[in-house]
Amino acid sequence: MTMTALLSALRGAGRRQITASTVAARQATGSHVLRVDGFTRVREKAANGTAVQSSRFGVGGHDWRIQCYPNGDTEMAEGHLSLYLIHEGQAKTGDATATFKISLLDKAWEPCRSGSQEEHRFDVDHGWGWNRFMRLEDLDKEKHLKDDCLSVLCDVTVDLGLRADDHTDEAAEAEELKSAPPPFDLRGVALAEALWNTQAADVMIHLGDGQKMAAHRWVLEARSPVLKADLALASTTDESITKLRVDGMNADVCKELLQFIYTDSPPRQMDQVADAVVEGLLVAADRYELEKLKVVCEDALCKMVDARSVAATLALAERYRCPKLTEVCIKFLSYPHNLKAVMASDDGFEQLKTGCPSALLELLVKNMPMPMPTHDHEQTITSTSSHIVSYSDQTKSEHRD
Repeated sequence: MTMTALLSALRGAGRRQITASTVAARQATGSHVLRVDGFTRVREKAANGTAVQSSRFGVGGHDWRIQCYPNGDTEMAEGHLSLYLIHEGQAKTGDATATFKISLLDKAWEPCRSGSQEEHRFDVDHGWGWNRFMRLEDLDKEKHLKDDCLSVLCDVTVDLGLRADDHTDEAAEAEELKSAPPPFDLRGVALAEALWNTQAADVMIHLGDGQKMAAHRWVLEARSPVLKADLALASTTDESITKLRVDGMNADVCKELLQFIYTDSPPRQMDQVADAVVEGLLVAADRYELEKLKVVCEDALCKMVDARSVAATLALAERYRCPKLTEVCIKFLSYPHNLKAVMASDDGFEQLKTGCPSALLELLVKNMPMPMPTHDHEQTITSTSSHIVSYSDQTKSEHRD
């Protein structure tokens, strides 16, 4: 018997006010692709023990990276490709238990060589994977290195543990949607206002903080390919209501996001929007591939950079690929008195070191007098970069063939 049928039976027995919840083991799954263009050239430049890595990607509330050593990570692995999954931010998000698979993709984008790990517990910031994933001499130019590009796919499933979810009375939710007002101000937007007055919403967005927002499925699908894919995977009730769960977004951000989706206009004057909402909107715009909104948020954040916020803003810009915002932050920090103020703050330097290593290295190189580069000197800079990303042979765990 479904929960809906159970509630209906109990209600028929005279119980009018009924709530319910379901406890089940929950998981979150995500995938990330790292492409190494010009692999032959990268391999020539990356000596044994030198890594290249993907940008951060989030799965199950945790941050991850793919780390690749084109010439092996240790002397024992020289002549091999070493691949690892890196768990970052353990101090912030806690331990993570994950199942993962790392694969090389062939020219048809199908996995052609894979390594799998079942339920490994990441209890510190470290990597787990294979130091001798594949011999370099076995990499085929047509199969593995089409157009001299190495493509690495990582599938991650994070165990979220046992969780209790409130059960929604589907019939009541359908009635609620029929009369739901728009979650944002539509005055003056005739087309969007007419839509709400003539069509009942058929999507209920469930936010991580427990709040709910109504929307129209066809509007969301038309505006964002990511939302279209999410809706295809979302559950639909017997009342034809799609329940879309959106974690990591609060109601203020969701309201502004929906206003943009329905009107194609940025939220009111951006200088009147709270900094945290603008940051959340930028994250949402990147997540749902709304480039116009992302540019608007990036421009607004460029005007908010100061000594108090620059470290966190630079980390945000690096994580979500915002070159203009990165440039503004770097320019701000290029003035010695600004950099000094940030470095003197309680957590400014730590934020720079842990949140945006490549930008920090660029600043250090720019502000430190250095001799003319030699081959050995370039090796030193590479080693410094590897140190800043906080990954060392002493702390990583690994499988060996």
